[in-house]
Amino acid sequence: PAGAAAAPLPEEDCMKLNPSFVGIALSSLLAIDLWASKRLGVCAGEGSAWGSARPLMKVIEVSGHGIPWLLGTFYGLCHSDSSAAREVLLNLLFALLLDLVMVAAVKGLVRRPRPTHNKMDMFVTISVDKYSFPSGHATRAALVCRFVLRHLVLAVPLRVLVVLWALVVSVSRVMLGRHNMTDVLFGLLLGYALYGVVERCWLSPATAPALFALW
Repeated sequence: PAGAAAAPLPEEDCMKLNPSFVGIALSSLLAIDLWASKRLGVCAGEGSAWGSARPLMKVIEVSGHGIPWLLGTFYGLCHSDSSAAREVLLNLLFALLLDLVMVAAVKGLVRRPRPTHNKMDMFVTISVDKYSFPSGHATRAALVCRFVLRHLVLAVPLRVLVVLWALVVSVSRVMLGRHNMTDVLFGLLLGYALYGVVERCWLSPATAPALFALW
């Protein structure tokens, strides 16, 4: 009848009409992340604003790739004649392998697609590399940076260069259009945390004699 009060909505419909503050905040953050990442992807293609710098960015990309680091570390481990150096290199190898496993696991779990403006011309990829979160390059850069600064005796200028390298590798991921900003930020945090795991599980002749017997 006219003038009668409208029947109340079911509780679940009321919830749909009143999204939570957390949901709105996360959606807004995601929108900002996608928008800003696309704006910062200035080397995503040859026709982009800084397209001429794309070859340089791809060289930086290779410098943070896992394969050169794994091969270089393994080569050094096989040719080192110092027990102290072998211990450091073996733990660096462990750190790099741990990084690969953790990044692959998170990517496979989250399955966030790469930015739409990314060109799939990356250096040596595997199946999970079609996913974006987190940035493996950023994770590796943070992990290697902490490891090198802690276990290698370097002059101050070289220590600064190591930190700058980690930052440039991370920033280049967004500039190339490979990742969104949150992929890189989480990657840096993950790499920082993984170094703590490596320190807690440090391999030495006392804790892992079988591994050191191989070299």
